[in-house]
Amino acid sequence: MKKKYFGNDITPSCAYCSFGNRSKEGNKVLCEKTGLVDAEYSCKKFIYDPIKRIPKKQLDMPDAEGDDI
Repeated sequence: MKKKYFGNDITPSCAYCSFGNRSKEGNKVLCEKTGLVDAEYSCKKFIYDPIKRIPKKQLDMPDAEGDDI
């Protein structure tokens, strides 16, 4: 099986489906297949689009080498 971006265990969500477009409020998605739905909603037409996924903010990690300037 081909490995997908962000792993193969992606929970379906209309927020990052290829058929959905986020509304201006951000908590609703306008789906081409089902209409206006919540961002966490998913249907059987879900197709993952990695470009639409918003990454979580990463923590600032200190340098592994221990260089203190």
